[in-house]
Amino acid sequence: MTIAVRLRTKMLEKDLSENELGRRSGVPQPTIHRILNGDSSTPRKATLEKLARALSVTPEWLLFGPAHGNVLSVAQPYKEAKEYPLISWVAAGVWTESCDNGQPYERIASDVNAGPNGYWLEVQGDSMTPVQGNGFTPGMRVLIKPEGFDLVSGKFYIARLRTDGEKTLKQYVRDAGVEYLKPLNPDYQMLVMDDSVEIIGRVVDVKYPSSFL
Repeated sequence: MTIAVRLRTKMLEKDLSENELGRRSGVPQPTIHRILNGDSSTPRKATLEKLARALSVTPEWLLFGPAHGNVLSVAQPYKEAKEYPLISWVAAGVWTESCDNGQPYERIASDVNAGPNGYWLEVQGDSMTPVQGNGFTPGMRVLIKPEGFDLVSGKFYIARLRTDGEKTLKQYVRDAGVEYLKPLNPDYQMLVMDDSVEIIGRVVDVKYPSSFL
C-alpha cells in the first residue's frame, strides 16, 4: 500500500472527511487532498506527525506501512533537539572509533537520541525506494545510532560488508530463525546475513532536505 491508501483506509475506518481530518489534525485540507491523490508521496515530518496523531497511528506506519505497527505511542515529554554531523558513507564505518567532531561537517538537529556518536547519512541509490515511491528516497537524511541498539525485525539498519567494506541501508528481517537484509525495491535481492555482514547502526530518525519541499 502507498501512503495515500493507508491514509484513506484510516479515514474510512474513522468516517472522516478531508475537512474533518484537517480540523482535527491542523493540516490544511488541500495538503490532505494532495496526499490522497498521490501528488505528495513524501509529506513533511510535521505533517505526518499531525495526521498520525489525529488517526491514532504512528508516523512510521503512515510512511512505511505495517512493519512499523499502527499503534500510537504515548506522548513523550519535550526533548531538546541535538545536532548531529552529516558524514560520508566511507566515514560511517569507522565513525565510533574516530568521531572527529572538530571537522566542519554540516550539522542537523533531531530530538531523537542517537547517542554520543550519532550521525546522519544521505541516502544514495534506489534500493530502499519501493515501486510505490514511499520509502527512503535518494537525498533523504537518516540519523544513525551506532551504539547501544537492539536488532528488531522490521526496523532499518546500516550494515557493513566485511568482504569489501561497503555500507548499505536495509530493513532487518528475522523469519524462521534466519536473518535477512531486505531492500524495499523489489528489483534488488534480499541478502541472507552471515559472518560477512556486520550491523553498524540503527536508523532512528529521517529528514527530507529542503529541496524536497
